[in-house]
Amino acid sequence: MTIQPELIQKYNSPAPRYTSYPTVPLWENNIQPNHWSQLVDQAFQIYGKEEGISLYIHLPFCESLCTYCGCNKRITKNHDVENPYLESLLKEWENYLNIFHEKPKLAAIHLGGGTPTFFSAENLFTFLKKLIESCEILPGKEFSFEGHPNNTSIEHLKKLAELGFDRVSFGIQDFDLLVQKTINRIQPFERVKEAVENARSVGFKSINFDLIYGLPYQNEETLSCTFKAVQELKPDRIAFYSYAHVPTSFPAQRSYESHLPNEIEKRSLYELGKSLLIEMGYTEIGMDHFALPKDPLNLARQSGKLHRNFMGYTTSKSKILIGLGASSISDIYIAYAQNQKSVELYQNEISKANWPIVKGHSLTEEDLLVKEIILDLICKQAAFVPVNIWSQLSDSSLENLRDMEIEGMINIMGKTIQITELGIAFIRIICMQFDLRLQHRQEEVFSFSKAI
Repeated sequence: MTIQPELIQKYNSPAPRYTSYPTVPLWENNIQPNHWSQLVDQAFQIYGKEEGISLYIHLPFCESLCTYCGCNKRITKNHDVENPYLESLLKEWENYLNIFHEKPKLAAIHLGGGTPTFFSAENLFTFLKKLIESCEILPGKEFSFEGHPNNTSIEHLKKLAELGFDRVSFGIQDFDLLVQKTINRIQPFERVKEAVENARSVGFKSINFDLIYGLPYQNEETLSCTFKAVQELKPDRIAFYSYAHVPTSFPAQRSYESHLPNEIEKRSLYELGKSLLIEMGYTEIGMDHFALPKDPLNLARQSGKLHRNFMGYTTSKSKILIGLGASSISDIYIAYAQNQKSVELYQNEISKANWPIVKGHSLTEEDLLVKEIILDLICKQAAFVPVNIWSQLSDSSLENLRDMEIEGMINIMGKTIQITELGIAFIRIICMQFDLRLQHRQEEVFSFSKAI
């Protein structure tokens, strides 16, 4: 589907990925450590005892800086940091076990980074074995990790497979050599192919590629070549992300500012990538994600059972996601909490037997209603909007929704919003129209500006 440039220009504005509602910048930071313990206990009793829980474990270390990256990471070649950090993770996990008072049912684990395979295969195995043995593993569990093709060894894959891991997400970004050099992420096709073949040979049943559009020196010709390479390896899932250029936060990005595609070119890259994926047999799951027809993500989408959390789209129905490690975020459905971003500050708090929480948010009843609307739009492309939420939408949001319906992006049927095929490309902007926290913030800023 070709999208008119006028629509791209009209709706070309920053929008959250909505891995949470409210989004992190709009949290009230009303969580204290003792309060967090009570909320975790409450959520576990209501949801966790039967549904189980998911774990996100942040492993922040990388040996070199990939300049496109916006993740929380620590660049070092000193591998002596491994064991002290893993010991801190186990101590943090012990804090949660003390709240649960029983073996929790474990639905999912995801290792993110940084570069999880910075850690030795043996160290990862020892750490994860202790953690997994403290839980009851649910049938249909999902154990996955993010792998760098350059250092994900066959030993890593064998050790993780022995523990039940069978999903890996390789950070590819782009196969073009000039693009790779510019973003300092050089990984030849043959190295990626070897990593993929190794994963499949030891029993990994799901392989995901992370790809990015909007990178320096990317054009339609180079992107087409990247997707030919993708087709040869045929991963089960594709995450096709928009490059986020934030040089104020990540100064290394300034080195290639003059070589970035403009917004029209960037949107064309997305449309080209999407069309090539569809031609290759992938199905669009929703925001930035594609999967082969028989993949569990696509089957969950078809059956209306797709979910989304800080780890992205998932088939797990667990409402509780516990984040361990520096900068990790926990989502216990009724509240969020984020740990210290600094590795040293995180480990220092853990050494004192404190919660390493630096910010958080306890959701109101209204928050929970809006959260459900946004999750339904993202996962099901349709949502029912209660009257008390409709009545609070700003005039500009109501006008945008009317425009979007005329433009063919949504259908409004009573109090139900349905996103069309065209609208999927603008799903984040559509979700923004129901983001009451964001609208209230904008009203506050506008009122303050007028007063001046």
